[in-house]
Amino acid sequence: MQRSTDRILTTHTGSLPRPLDLLQMIRAKASGVPVDETALAKRVRSGVAEIVERQAKLGIDVVNDGEFSKASFVTYARERLGGLTPREGVRRAWANSREARAFPEFYAATLGNVNQRQMQMVCTGPITYKGKAQLEADLDNLKAALKGKKLAGAFIPCISPSNIEDWNANEYYKSDDEYVEAIGEAMRKEYKAIVDAGFMLQIDDPRLVSYYMVNPKLSLKECRKWAERRVELLNHTLRGIPREKIRYHTCYGINMGPRLHDMELKDIVDIVLKINAGVFSFEAANPRHEHEWKVWQTTKLPEGAILMPGVITHASVLVEHPDLVADRIVRFANVVGRENVIASTDCGFATFAGSDEVHPSIVWAKFEALAQGAAIASKQLWGKK
Repeated sequence: MQRSTDRILTTHTGSLPRPLDLLQMIRAKASGVPVDETALAKRVRSGVAEIVERQAKLGIDVVNDGEFSKASFVTYARERLGGLTPREGVRRAWANSREARAFPEFYAATLGNVNQRQMQMVCTGPITYKGKAQLEADLDNLKAALKGKKLAGAFIPCISPSNIEDWNANEYYKSDDEYVEAIGEAMRKEYKAIVDAGFMLQIDDPRLVSYYMVNPKLSLKECRKWAERRVELLNHTLRGIPREKIRYHTCYGINMGPRLHDMELKDIVDIVLKINAGVFSFEAANPRHEHEWKVWQTTKLPEGAILMPGVITHASVLVEHPDLVADRIVRFANVVGRENVIASTDCGFATFAGSDEVHPSIVWAKFEALAQGAAIASKQLWGKK
């Protein structure tokens, strides 16, 4: 786990804009169009080298591969798990959400951007892990890209079992718990391999907090009960993996939107902190959640844990001023201690390949503001000239 005693470190949460030529190949493959696999593998490798270099030059301390080999942060798991079968139809999880009901005209125009292009998959047999070759390529590409770089660390994001459950309906296992446990045992192979390779493992888990939004018939109490059980199942999957090697990220599944019905941090933070992780990542840089830094004034951080709040957001094309970024960082540092904060992003900037709601040029400007703000905050917190 990266911890600094002399300055604020910077990182982000995963997905970054892909180069256009790589994006075209990834989208073609995801659509079922035959691609030259050798050429694609070669371009992914060179693309990872380029994005690691860009992150380093922008002043990001803890980097990743931009998730360049994946069509999305969640659906990539379909290629790595056995037991899933394609089914006609599209996934419409958000169509009846609290948000869609509150703002039907707005979401009628935007929901299709993701849902319409996502093929339905169902579990029709035992879940197995078959992604060893793909994972090994990801690990090797990132290792190669890091050679000669003086960085604080590197991480690889992986989707949580609960989100795989959500995106791939169960028609085989007797219960939801049994299904999630089977997914967890399969994905555990990926999780352990990442840590064994020397990288930080990041668990991406937007469903933990978005479950409330997409289930308007359920009360807050019922959603909390569901979340408690999903945390128990996740911790079972993570058993034996040192918590200091795990970053946990959750978010709300919406980029641009009113977001009136996002679950509030105060209503879920105690459950989140039960997760066997050493670093906790969450949205804190957009108008719906920025005020929630105050939650940490009355919330006890687990011994040795680090907060990784978003201090730049994916939910706006406005580029944050470095002084504002610094203010956000200092707030958290004053509450939980300067050594216990890593400056990050609210969420990824290209979670689905090609769905770049924030133009890449703006993303890089935001990253510059992130690094500059962290430098300003470091001077304030450590009194450096």
